[in-house]
Amino acid sequence: MVSVQDDYAAIKAREAEEAEALVAAIQNSTSPHVRYKDVWAVTDLRQMLEGCVTRHADRPAFYVKDDHDAPYRAISYRQMKQDVDALGTMLAARGLKRVALIGENCRQWAISYLAVTCGGGVIVPLDKELNASELKQLLIASEAECVLFTKKFRKIFTGIHASGDTKLRLLIDLTDDAASPDVSLLADCIGEGRRLLAEGNRDYSDARIFGDEMCALIFTSGTTGVAKGVMLSHKNLAAGIVVPPTVISIVEGDVFFSVLPIHHSYECTCGFLIPLYRGAAIAYCEGLKYIVKNLAEARPTVLLAVPLILESLYKKIWQNVKASGKEKLLRRVIKINAITKKLGIDLAPIFFKQILALFGGRMKLIICGGAAIDPGILQGLRDFGICTLQGYGLTECSPICAVNPDSAIKNSAAGYLTTGFDGKITDADPETGIGEICVKGPHVMLGYYGNKEATDEVLKDGWFHTGDLGYIDAERYVYITGRKKNVIITKNGKNVYPEELEYHLGRIEAVSECLVWGMESESGETLIVAGIRPDEDVLRAELGEDYTDAQIEKLLWSKLDPINAELALFKRIRRIILRRREFEMTTGKKIKRFVEGNKGA
Repeated sequence: MVSVQDDYAAIKAREAEEAEALVAAIQNSTSPHVRYKDVWAVTDLRQMLEGCVTRHADRPAFYVKDDHDAPYRAISYRQMKQDVDALGTMLAARGLKRVALIGENCRQWAISYLAVTCGGGVIVPLDKELNASELKQLLIASEAECVLFTKKFRKIFTGIHASGDTKLRLLIDLTDDAASPDVSLLADCIGEGRRLLAEGNRDYSDARIFGDEMCALIFTSGTTGVAKGVMLSHKNLAAGIVVPPTVISIVEGDVFFSVLPIHHSYECTCGFLIPLYRGAAIAYCEGLKYIVKNLAEARPTVLLAVPLILESLYKKIWQNVKASGKEKLLRRVIKINAITKKLGIDLAPIFFKQILALFGGRMKLIICGGAAIDPGILQGLRDFGICTLQGYGLTECSPICAVNPDSAIKNSAAGYLTTGFDGKITDADPETGIGEICVKGPHVMLGYYGNKEATDEVLKDGWFHTGDLGYIDAERYVYITGRKKNVIITKNGKNVYPEELEYHLGRIEAVSECLVWGMESESGETLIVAGIRPDEDVLRAELGEDYTDAQIEKLLWSKLDPINAELALFKRIRRIILRRREFEMTTGKKIKRFVEGNKGA
């Protein structure tokens, strides 16, 4: 008779074989872009944690600040695991398996995430921008029994708990605030776990981890509709951790700068789990207003960003250069360095020292994701000496689907389909080849929690239908033209992709943010309209201090007319709406396309 333990051993052996097969495929890959093959097999997050601690025990895992004016100090991999084991033991001993987590980017958030997932539980990362009502709904929907939070959320969760409408049994404050009858402190919970471990408790240590079972429940914050709960397994996350670093160099000693919201799968997988897997460290930013200061203090080597951050930063660099009267000189220097680099001599550290200092002085890699970015900005930052590339992904894919290799970057491509990740185009237009992008591989989600209908709409024969439109070239690079649901269909049946027009508008220096949509005219024709939030600094430089709306429109049309002239008639922007207030955005810094308030002045 086969014991339950034998069954579990057989399951883990099968998972190990699958993980080793993925590594073997990587190591046997003939792709010239798969250059970093020193990867090791991962079956689940606990095995990953144990492996990286064995390899990097005394190296820094985190760089943290105890006070705003204090320097960054290191937390080792060994110390991190001790805290994870202790917290995990406390949670397991209390039978807490479904745990919500919310707060600013910090090591306490990271430790909590690992303590839950490495103990066989399910982590539910929550968006810190949601209001109390929305948070309560997600706690109910996820059936969370415990929630860990930073100080600012204490009042919200004590109120939710008191309502009795959720399954919450324990509230834990991640910060060093005062304990109360309703709220425990993280430090006390870790202390309790250490005592339990010393007494021989093995509830956490012996917890069974099944690679194919859900370990993370992530509610998407899409631009429309009700959030769906994406179910990710250990196997999904393992693939998302192992595969991307095979085409991008991430090494022991790298320091990631964590600034994007960590509850998003992009930052969580790529800015938290991958650095640990590769033996790198993570330095936590204190907040957006401290970015420049913290970059100088942490001197990181890798930054994950969204287009909004890079576009703003790049524009400011050139605005400052123009203000100093050195634009022509800088452009000449860039051309000279492009020539010397071909000879193996990179003069960027000398020529662009002041610009590189803005990033801390050691930045070697910037990865942009979350939305499309102007390829010129990617190239521009590379011209300054920082390898800058973009990747493509969705929460449902853990999240990476494709990423540009650092050895063969195509600025216009969203990414490259590397070993282990597959892609295809369905329902392609016979003229353009553009169709829906579908992806397949071990990184694709289990489905949407409690929503079979929504799951069946996007998962078909193992293929995830992304809802993104685009094409794949002969070298397996993915190009995105827009979202299926965003397409503007004109009265004569033509398809207009608003993202394409927004890309062109975004290249106009006077445009800070923009949104394009279709509007029916009195004659029944489809008018393409652009809502534009202008860049006030550029306007002052171009028009002086006392400019009028009429002058702004005249300036914008002078830049837009040449663009329109290059577009097919049905694509041309016919109307501009000036907007002085910011667009309403998701926490991923994407403009909410279908919010009516975003279509006005």
